[in-house]
Amino acid sequence: MSDAFRDEMRRGYALSGPGLVLGNPLLGDEVVPDVRVQVGLSMTNRHGLIAGATGTGKTKTLQIMAGQLSEAGVPIFISDIKGDLTGLAAPGDPTNTAVVERSKSLGWEFRPTSHPVEFLSLSGELGAQVRATVHSFGPMLLGKVLDLNETQTSVLSLIFKYCDDNDLPLLDLPDLETTLKYLASEDGKPILDEYGGMSKSTVGVILRSLITLEQEGADTFFGEPEFDVADLMRLTPEGKGVISILEISDVMSKPRLFSTFMLWMLAQLYETLPEAGDLPKPKLCFFFDEAHLLFDDA
Repeated sequence: MSDAFRDEMRRGYALSGPGLVLGNPLLGDEVVPDVRVQVGLSMTNRHGLIAGATGTGKTKTLQIMAGQLSEAGVPIFISDIKGDLTGLAAPGDPTNTAVVERSKSLGWEFRPTSHPVEFLSLSGELGAQVRATVHSFGPMLLGKVLDLNETQTSVLSLIFKYCDDNDLPLLDLPDLETTLKYLASEDGKPILDEYGGMSKSTVGVILRSLITLEQEGADTFFGEPEFDVADLMRLTPEGKGVISILEISDVMSKPRLFSTFMLWMLAQLYETLPEAGDLPKPKLCFFFDEAHLLFDDA
């Protein structure tokens, strides 16, 4: 093993404060057991990417990072597509030969540890049910979820404005559908004209989009009681960060439902949390499994 390589790695990954250990340097096929690849805890407010082919250890890397963040008093939110991350709630198997040998080769001491975990679910089947009201989504975000164009989104804004002006609650999708149908009817037309009107074809597009969203299970998500994003930022009495795991394995065939919640949650956090800048440690960390589902053509 090259001493120059070892010294360079040691200097490059030296920290002046607390950090997360990610692994060990590798030169060729040889592990450097006495040097740690690590990142400063104060730097974990940056964006990061865990990438690699199947079986290369992406999930294990996520588990290791989440466990250390929890121990450091940082709450974590994780979206779990395949149900691989439930093991964070229980200590590992100290008799697992592969794990013991791998830890030994890295110069690590394997200490099985459980972490404080709360399971959340969009369906209510695999954890605490999470919900949000249609009103809290607002027309812009809901229009994005429904894949509406600019004209159709403006009509959606009209519906929200009418409900706000008349103190009508928009809690779930049936509330929105009922209001839309009423304003498009003969009885609602005079009222609608005061807000600028809308075409029957636009109403039809919005209704069809709502039906598609309902068929993907969103009717179980929209409603009350609404999930409070402040619940993600909790600590145990011992000062450990609570790991909130959103279990999506039962709805993974419905990507629009998953992306709907994630977009709403990020919007809520952006609106309610003040800008904090660089801190000794982050107030909340996110891990997005299968993050591509949040983007166009997912």
